Amino acid sequence: MSSMKKAFSRSGPLTGELKVPADKSISHRAAIIAALARGDSTITGYSPASDCQSTLEVLEALGLRVERRECAVSVEGTSGGPFIQPRGPVDCGNSGTTLRLVAGAMASMPITVTLTGDESLRRRPMGRIIEPLNMMGARLTSEGGDGRPPLVTSGGSLKRIEYAPPVASAQVKSAVLLAGLGADGPTTVCERVRTRDHTERLLLASGIDVKTEGLSVTVRPGVPEAFDVEVPGDLSSAAFIVAAAAMVPGSDVTVRSVGLNPTRTGFLDVLERMGADVEVSVEGWDWEPVGSIRVRYAPLKAVELSAEDVARAIDEVTLVALLATRAVGRTEIRGASELRLKESDRISGTARGLEALGVSLEESEDGLAVEGPCELVGAPVSAAGDHRLAMMFALAGLAADGETVVDGWEWTAVSFPGFEKALEMLGARRA
Repeated sequence: MSSMKKAFSRSGPLTGELKVPADKSISHRAAIIAALARGDSTITGYSPASDCQSTLEVLEALGLRVERRECAVSVEGTSGGPFIQPRGPVDCGNSGTTLRLVAGAMASMPITVTLTGDESLRRRPMGRIIEPLNMMGARLTSEGGDGRPPLVTSGGSLKRIEYAPPVASAQVKSAVLLAGLGADGPTTVCERVRTRDHTERLLLASGIDVKTEGLSVTVRPGVPEAFDVEVPGDLSSAAFIVAAAAMVPGSDVTVRSVGLNPTRTGFLDVLERMGADVEVSVEGWDWEPVGSIRVRYAPLKAVELSAEDVARAIDEVTLVALLATRAVGRTEIRGASELRLKESDRISGTARGLEALGVSLEESEDGLAVEGPCELVGAPVSAAGDHRLAMMFALAGLAADGETVVDGWEWTAVSFPGFEKALEMLGARRA
């Protein structure tokens, strides 16, 4: 991508209602499970994010028929049968979710596929799925070295396992559970901290026998039945709108039709601990709870985040660091070393950007400490090729004196196409 810059300046109150793009995590999983299903599935409101488009393109490269319509995506399932052997490497773009979940889905299939991606994806660790899938009987090797893509995957006869991931990761859990559909018996994942459970919910909705007991999830082998599902708004995208309202004085914003899965609401809990005025209403419950979030500006106070807090709000930790600049006291974030292995090193990227904006902070190996409140002063900042950093720095610009210029704005399309327009709809001013 060619680098794009966007400038932001201090904003008055943000007010109004809006919807955010469909949930990325659910969209990925729905498409991949639909590809394994018996029959044709329809996914209404599939995410427009570029990562989720990568999943559809990968499925097409593997021989799946995918039909895109204005408001929905249809996927023709293979009834658990093998995907088609591609002619060359399969490009997952910037999407680690695509690579990890597709590798799990193919683990029992007699094909050899090289999964690769852009420069950012080729730096990300895949050893965490290589280990359990190889334990089950697949053969995954890292051409990039040190467990990094390109990843060569060869499927085989899989045996059931009981696996305890060393790092809390819904993607690793999902890869193992998807592989477990083709194993010789029940496969169990024992988590240290509960992670998002969209895969389990979708498998249940498609007729698969899934049992959850405490922190353990067990899936029995089987072929999913075709399903029709509507994807709610992405809570991780809504978090940026919610955070903007929480930090700009006088704001009153409502996000509607957003997913409220309890494994994803950790950031809302943190906001309430910080003193934010947050009102959550569950308005529908099919296979996932859906509702609205209203946030009105209120003074904030410092908070401490543990490793368990981080696991429940992994995509929103950078927002907590930003909100800490408006909070009274010392905010400490610990147990967040996983953020160094995302699309960028989000701990370092957040620290460098906030320091450029005048924030006093301390960076550690697994987190940050921020003294607040402090005045933000506009400055050039870099998204470092990371969509979440780009959007977080835009919010900083809404509360900063002067002009904040975000370099790398094009990366916002990875998760929230139209983010700038969403802010403008609520009354944000741009320099």
